[in-house]
Amino acid sequence: MTESSLGPLMFVVAFILIFSGYPVAFALGGTALIFAAIGIASGFFETGLMLAMSDRVFGIMSNQVLLAVPFFIFMGSMLERSGLAEDLLKTVGKLFGPLRGGLGLAVVFVGALLAAATGVVGASVVAMGMISMPVMLRYGYSREISAGLITASGTLGQIIPPSVVLVVLADQLGISVGDLFVGALIPGLMLAGMFALFAVGVAIVKPKAMPALPPEARDVHGLALLRQVFLVLIPPLVLILLVLGSIFIGVATPTEAGAIGAVGAMVLALINKRMNRKCLEQTMDYTTRLSAMVIFLLIGSTAFALVFRGLYGDIWIEELLTNLPGGKIGLLVVANLAIFILGFFIDFFEIAFIIIPLLAPAARLMGIDMVWFGVMIGMNLQTSFLTPPFGFALFYLRGVAPKEVKTTEIYRGAVPFIVIQLIGLILICIYPELVTGLL
Repeated sequence: MTESSLGPLMFVVAFILIFSGYPVAFALGGTALIFAAIGIASGFFETGLMLAMSDRVFGIMSNQVLLAVPFFIFMGSMLERSGLAEDLLKTVGKLFGPLRGGLGLAVVFVGALLAAATGVVGASVVAMGMISMPVMLRYGYSREISAGLITASGTLGQIIPPSVVLVVLADQLGISVGDLFVGALIPGLMLAGMFALFAVGVAIVKPKAMPALPPEARDVHGLALLRQVFLVLIPPLVLILLVLGSIFIGVATPTEAGAIGAVGAMVLALINKRMNRKCLEQTMDYTTRLSAMVIFLLIGSTAFALVFRGLYGDIWIEELLTNLPGGKIGLLVVANLAIFILGFFIDFFEIAFIIIPLLAPAARLMGIDMVWFGVMIGMNLQTSFLTPPFGFALFYLRGVAPKEVKTTEIYRGAVPFIVIQLIGLILICIYPELVTGLL
């Protein structure tokens, strides 16, 4: 075994373990320990490098940027578990209900609103799946269209700030979270608009697949409905403006804004008399579990990166990527294809922690704008929620959808929205100013 072969072999072994179903954090950490031992025994790896691991772990635990992750998760989970997301769906559904395809538009609108208020995909898909799907099916909506709209709109929390994934990407790319949030704003809203246009198009072409709600289904009308919309929409909108506005104008860091959002979500729950011990415990439990998963993944990927670099694997990857045919275009094509294909099999966090550290140095060497690069990756990662067989949004909806909805119908419903997301990705690549225009 030669020194130059250890890095590539380490990369292959890690992916074999991951695809075999072994937990990703432990697959990465275990691979790192095994190849560190092989490298030391072969004389190709310096033992002293492993001493840096404790410093790196301490650096992760004291990283102020990553502290925003549990705050945003808590904020989103609190809004979902306190029933405020349910209020939004029901009220907006009544507002758009008289229109053909109105419930579909309501799902897209609320999906975008929940994305901006929560940044957590699971909460959005579960809330809309439990509340909207039974109503859509009751009034004659196509199962596939209903499933596609709910899963796709729920994934908007991936790209519309304050996205938890964007926080992680910013940390991995070494760029400002605030800049990445600003850069992702127009692409995120553009994608929501494309989903809405698709819903309108289907309602026109296939009116029976997306009918209007009958009058008896709308129990609130006129001024009473407007008053209800005002009371339900204004509080979360104010919270969104506080969180995002404080970041965009530079008054607060993303971590501080996340703390404001977490407290604001509790205040809204208290005002609506939805705050209780059970709600708080469930929110804290969900936040702890997801945050712990992120930290373990980050520690595992840090160990992998440390040993991989010690075996000169980073130089191998860098030379491979920077010498691709087509230069920058070749790198972007390979990067997007790799992320898109991996999205069929592994979680978006896992992709961010494994692939991004390998791509970032090459992209920086080739002079690619890293904020634009981060938004492009975020848009691509969003498709990982919808691509079978392991799209998480598909699983979230399968868990709460009525029994008569088949899994194959959920999968087929997602296909048009995967195409729409890829179109959005292509638009970002062709028109970088969609990302850089507000910076």
